[in-house]
Amino acid sequence: MEQAAERIEEELGPIDVWVNDAFASVFAPFTEIDPEEFLRVTEVSYLGYVYATRAALQRMLPRDAGVIVQVGSAIAYRGIPLQTAYSGAKHAIQGWHEALRCELLASGTRVRTTMVQMPAVNTPQFDWVRSRLAEGAQPVPPIYQPEVAARAVVYAADHPRRREYWVGGSTVATLLANAVVPALLDRYLARTGGGAQQDGRRRPSGGPDNLFSPADADKDFGAHGRFDDRARRRSRQQQATHALGACAGRIAAALSAPRAGRPPRRLRTPERPQFRKV
Repeated sequence: MEQAAERIEEELGPIDVWVNDAFASVFAPFTEIDPEEFLRVTEVSYLGYVYATRAALQRMLPRDAGVIVQVGSAIAYRGIPLQTAYSGAKHAIQGWHEALRCELLASGTRVRTTMVQMPAVNTPQFDWVRSRLAEGAQPVPPIYQPEVAARAVVYAADHPRRREYWVGGSTVATLLANAVVPALLDRYLARTGGGAQQDGRRRPSGGPDNLFSPADADKDFGAHGRFDDRARRRSRQQQATHALGACAGRIAAALSAPRAGRPPRRLRTPERPQFRKV
C-alpha cells in the first residue's frame, strides 16, 4: 500500500480521494472453510482496508485535506449464511471505521472518512470467488448494476461529512429489519439464504478462482457480471437521497448567505479537544 500511494503521488500528484473496495470471499458453510482460506479473506477484505487507509492518512493528515471512502455492504450489519468469512470482514470494517472516524473528529482535522453500504451488485465476483456450493453462486436479489454503486461512491466522496450512506431499497429494508427484529431475520435467512445465493444451475468445475491470485491478470473482464438481464440500472432510494442532500445544501447556503444591511455570519470553529497524559 505504501508503494502504491507513493507511486500515485509521484505520477498524479497529491491524493485527494482514496476508495477502498478490495475483497475476497469463499462461498461455503463455515465448517468447510479451511483456516488458510479464512485468513486470506480477512487479510484482503478487512486488513486491506486498514493498511490502505493508513497509507492514505499518512499523506492526507499533514496536508489537513482528503477524503477516504470505505465501500461496505448491508452485510456489515447483517451477516448471511455461506459467507461467514466475508460477513466477519465487513463487520470488522464497520467497527474499525466508526472508531477511526471518532479519532479524526476529535483531532480537528479536515480529513474525512465515510462508508457506503452497498446492495447486491452485478459484478464478475460471483464467477471468481472460491465456492463449494453445488450450484453457481449469485447475489441475493434484487441486483443492481455497478453504475449504481459507482454513483454512490462519487456522491460520498463529494459529501463526506455524513458518516455513511445506504444504497438501494433492499439495503435500507435489511438494515432496518435487522435493527428491529434481528432474531426473526435470523430464521428467515436460515430458510432462504442458501437458495437465494445459488442460481439453480450446476456449478461448473475448473472455473477461475481469485482467492490467492487474480483471475483477470491477462484479460480485463469489465465491471459487469452475468446478471445484466435482471440487474437494476437505477435506485429510486439513491436518487431520493441525493435529491434531499442537494435540497439541504441549498437551504444551508441560503441561511448562511449575508442579508442586506447585515454583515456575513461567521461560523464558529469548534476548538480542538485537549488531551492530557494520565
